[in-house]
Amino acid sequence: MMHFLEGWPLSPIATCIAIVVAAYGLLYQYSKQKLDVKEPPVIASGIPFVGHVLSMALHGGKYIKNIGIRNRHLPIFTLPVPASRIYVVTDPSLAAAVQRASKVLSFTPIIPEVTERVLGLDKATMNITRKNLDPGPGDERGFLADIQDMVYTWFGPGSYLNEISLDAARELRSEVLASAAQEARCSPDNPIDLLAWVRHIVTVSTAKYFYGPQNPIALNPKLEECFWDFDHGLGRLLIGTFPSVTAGKAYKGRELLVKALEEYLENGHHELGSKIVQKRVEIALQHGWTLRATARSELSFLFAGIVNATTSSFWILLQIFAEPQLLSTVREEIIQTLRTDKGEKGQDPEKYRLNITDLKDRCPMLIAIYRECLRLGSDNYSTRMVKEDTILAERYFLKKGAVVQIAGGVIHADQSIWGDNVEDFNPGRFLERKQQSGNTKQNQIHPAAFRAFGGGKTLCPGRHFAMNEILSFVSVAILMFDIEAADGGKIKVPRKNDGVLPVHILEPVSPVEVLISRRRDKYADICSNIEFDM
Repeated sequence: MMHFLEGWPLSPIATCIAIVVAAYGLLYQYSKQKLDVKEPPVIASGIPFVGHVLSMALHGGKYIKNIGIRNRHLPIFTLPVPASRIYVVTDPSLAAAVQRASKVLSFTPIIPEVTERVLGLDKATMNITRKNLDPGPGDERGFLADIQDMVYTWFGPGSYLNEISLDAARELRSEVLASAAQEARCSPDNPIDLLAWVRHIVTVSTAKYFYGPQNPIALNPKLEECFWDFDHGLGRLLIGTFPSVTAGKAYKGRELLVKALEEYLENGHHELGSKIVQKRVEIALQHGWTLRATARSELSFLFAGIVNATTSSFWILLQIFAEPQLLSTVREEIIQTLRTDKGEKGQDPEKYRLNITDLKDRCPMLIAIYRECLRLGSDNYSTRMVKEDTILAERYFLKKGAVVQIAGGVIHADQSIWGDNVEDFNPGRFLERKQQSGNTKQNQIHPAAFRAFGGGKTLCPGRHFAMNEILSFVSVAILMFDIEAADGGKIKVPRKNDGVLPVHILEPVSPVEVLISRRRDKYADICSNIEFDM
């Protein structure tokens, strides 16, 4: 052996390098191999198997989005990850096929793993949560099936949706009026962060209309900051490794909120809250959840009610006030929806009503802005677990145990769908197609191409409610306020921060400092007495 090595042409160091290079080459080639001839094309990482996971952790949602944009010709591709695969769907028609295959491609098995880490649920609660995740006809129903059916039913079109939408509109109006009373505090030397301003109004209002006057944030305003600490650390909590250390602020904020929500439930304050919260608590207790675990579940519902409404409202207001002509158009649309009721003798001669349905039906530019802001801000992923080996759309093999992700960010940035100016804010793309081209067929957009609320069985149950509350808040703010850049120039719209996990509408990369002042106008004055209806 030594005699053989004496004739070896490479030095020991060069030999080691050669071995490493050869091993890397073999691993890289192996990572590129398909599991089946019909498996979607494999995109290997420079670091075999673990590279994609590391890059997603470092670069957030934009990592997969950038891969999808570089490979626009692939409607679906495979990312090899440790012991599994991620199949990324970037084509709307294929996304629709994923949504139709809900029996074998299901989001439900993923829910327990996510909620356990994010909410810090204990093992006993997780055992309850994992029971009967996808019950068939006649099967015993588990907690998740019961809670999902209830939320989808109650937030669907009907009397309860109207009731909670009007409650939300009134509370949002009250907080806007409270903000108007403090306008003197805003000056060029003391500008307001627009996102922080919207965040406060929506957080306080949402806590009240869902959880009643004795909600934890009303009793302890410091919990508002805890909530946003929790939100901004979700990605680190999801990793689940020593969260009290690796996600310290988020962990601390979560635990303070859970403690306050537990006290809220113990004191029976939820009985003064909304009907949907009362029902959620009832279902959790019926399935054997403890009060502490139920408090953690309610944190997730509070999160769902606050975060997307906040960031969506921010982008809508920012884009409208950044363009004076757009502001003029939208303000006039809203004014045209106002109705008056003649008052009785001795009362105000007129009372104004703002019908939320009219906002959706008679304000085309406002609705187009709403949808365009969601398109630009939503890089979310509709995620499914492959429950058994399957062939998608009679063409693509998907391996049992792998994950399928419909890449909303890639689809929302597809020029073939949205046009060459896909990265620009252009609400005109959502106006009536006939206004833009005589060829309406050419301008049709696939229904699965707009991913802001997901799709299929994971279509957001609160989408109707979210639209109602956001339009109500934005309309009142537009009637009541003028918003200007703090430096006296044009309001600048920053790009979104896509270097994070896209669990909701993305926030801006930098604060937007503005001056907010109450308008000296008839329609600003009526906001204090405006009534909402549906």
